[in-house]
Amino acid sequence: MAEISFNSDGKVLTIYLSGHIDSANAAETEKKIFEAREQCPTDSVVFECENLKYISSAGLRIILRVKKLVRDTRIVNVTPEVYDIFDMTGFTEMMDVTKAYRVLSVEGCEVIGQGANGKVYRIDPDTIVKVYLNPDALPEIHRERELARTAFVLGVPTAIPYDVVRIEGGGYGSVFELLNATSFAKLLIRGERTVDEIAQMSTDLLKLIHSTVVKPDSMPDMKAVALDWASFLKDYLPKEQADKLYKLVSDVPEDNHMMHGDYHIKNIMLQNGESLLIDMDTLCHGHPVFELASMYNAYIGYTVLDHNVVLKFLGIPYEQSAKLWRKSLELYLDTTDEKRIKEVEEKAMIVGYTRIMRRTIRRGGLETEDGKATIEHCKKILAELLSRIDKLTF
Repeated sequence: MAEISFNSDGKVLTIYLSGHIDSANAAETEKKIFEAREQCPTDSVVFECENLKYISSAGLRIILRVKKLVRDTRIVNVTPEVYDIFDMTGFTEMMDVTKAYRVLSVEGCEVIGQGANGKVYRIDPDTIVKVYLNPDALPEIHRERELARTAFVLGVPTAIPYDVVRIEGGGYGSVFELLNATSFAKLLIRGERTVDEIAQMSTDLLKLIHSTVVKPDSMPDMKAVALDWASFLKDYLPKEQADKLYKLVSDVPEDNHMMHGDYHIKNIMLQNGESLLIDMDTLCHGHPVFELASMYNAYIGYTVLDHNVVLKFLGIPYEQSAKLWRKSLELYLDTTDEKRIKEVEEKAMIVGYTRIMRRTIRRGGLETEDGKATIEHCKKILAELLSRIDKLTF
């Protein structure tokens, strides 16, 4: 027995197919489908097949007739069993046919990683899932998978997602197999590694990432992103400061070396002695000052006015976070010279506080006391640094 229902938003006619469609009910099914089409004459038809259990050749011919009438006809949320029918009969080559996503619950699961666009949960000893904050994240998921593959092919140790799932309660996630993998944050929290050891391991991986050359069109240009940040602040900084900030970012030379873009100890895992990146949606290319700015913010910038921020975010106290930043910078620059370290840190701070100020304003910071305090702090730091720093490169 088949059940047919439909709705339309004026642009897309969605037809819901349920049960079994075969020669016994094909004529009635076709009549209902074309009646729906007459009532909603859109230029796009979607067959929603989440509850379709079986479709025979008679049912397939109905869909073909719709396809001839409406070029943009798609079939979505198909169960694996029904997908095999579409695949074997060549439908997957004639039109867009997508499988249904299995549903996964993360309730009660441990959060082992966190990035700009999602959280990473451990489902079981072998499996983790990254849950995206955006409930309509499918384009982001496919984009991140491509970025991760690009990095993997270029020799960067990266966890590659093997499945996309729907999350119970809403949203989507990417599933990874990471047997006995532990985040750098957890290693530090448990006392299984020292700050110096974590700094060394993370810096070794960072240097590998930054030594990797990519095709400019394979991932975003971080300089272009930073220019948008600087441009945004033209309405909030004194003209002289705003102009200089924009010029400093503009003067950073083009650089095709890979960057992670959100590099911190919750986005790196240790598996069988190998360091792996698990959050790849921020992959980009550019000068390392932009990467160091992001790291500065994660370890210092976002928490400087409230030390509890880093404890909530990374799970470590501010003093430990500050020590980790300092040691990482020493190892990255291969020096303990205080003047050199301070010089590079201040360049990173300019980009970092530009980002924090823009982010705070965009999130309504001008209307809250905490937001105003953060914005004033950023203004103060930027005013002082911009008065004496003439280039961001090092």
